[in-house]
Amino acid sequence: MAIIRMAFNRNPFLGAYSLCTDKIALLPSIFRFKEKEVEAALGVPVVRTDVDRSPLIGILLAGNSNGLICSDLFEIGCGEGSLKPDVAVAQIPGKFNAFGNVFLVNDYGAIANPDLPDDVLKQVGQKLRVPVVRGTIAGIKNVGAVGVATNRGVLVHPDVTGEEARLIEKTLNVPVDVGTACAGVKFVGLCMAANSKGAIVGMTTTGSELGRVESALGFI
Repeated sequence: MAIIRMAFNRNPFLGAYSLCTDKIALLPSIFRFKEKEVEAALGVPVVRTDVDRSPLIGILLAGNSNGLICSDLFEIGCGEGSLKPDVAVAQIPGKFNAFGNVFLVNDYGAIANPDLPDDVLKQVGQKLRVPVVRGTIAGIKNVGAVGVATNRGVLVHPDVTGEEARLIEKTLNVPVDVGTACAGVKFVGLCMAANSKGAIVGMTTTGSELGRVESALGFI
């Protein structure tokens, strides 16, 4: 397990541009980075791709080891189908399109923006094969932007309430801790991508923040 600090063209908000599960890591095709180092840290293959020519993979996609989801308004590479033989991509209809922002997901469950309709939650639950529960983090509906979840732990916005944290722990079946990244940014979901094996975090993340990331995500 490893954590590396990096940036995309000096941009430290890696979570907005990347998505990682325990099977695959999706990173933008337009940025230069040391692919082998990322694969070593995350312990999974790196696939360079985009979402309808946008590098905002982490904002527009969500997923876990069972598959990936996105709005039917977009195409990922070749669209509905598979990036790898064992990584299915499902396109979900509806007006919501920033799935990486509106879902916080691991292999055990998903927390969803409370404004999402029942039919979307049902489809997402079926595609990712997890229970889906509406919730907020620090009163913020876009839970994916303010949290990072793996199968070992969850790091969330420091202002999360006790009730919110208990719901996350119950749904995702892992402990919750709080912290920041990128030198004080509370929207930790935009600052990093992680799985059970490692993480990539924004270059401006401090040493003390790295320690909290390691602890919260279960790397120590």
